[in-house]
Amino acid sequence: MKIIYKVTYPNEKIYVGKDLTDSINYFGSASDTLIAKDFLRENRRDFTVKREILWESESATDAEVNAKEVEFIITLRSNDPEIGYNQRPKVKQ
Repeated sequence: MKIIYKVTYPNEKIYVGKDLTDSINYFGSASDTLIAKDFLRENRRDFTVKREILWESESATDAEVNAKEVEFIITLRSNDPEIGYNQRPKVKQ
C-alpha cells in the first residue's frame, strides 16, 4: 500500500509526506531544524504528534504518488512556513 499522510504537531503546523511501504512507524523527513525552532526545551518533554492517512493506493505508480503528494502539499499549504514544515515546492511569492 502506498500512502500520503499528514503529520500535525502540537503547534498545529503540519507536514505532508508519502510512504511507499505503509510503515506504521514512519513520520516523514521534515527538517529537525525548522521544527526545533518552534518548540522550547520544556515543550519537548511531553508532546503528541498525530499522523493521518489522507490518501492510499495499492496500484498507483511511484510517479503518481509523488504527484499526489505535491497536490496535497499545495492544497493544504503545508509549504507555507506559517502553516507547515514542507519546504518543497517553494511557495510562490
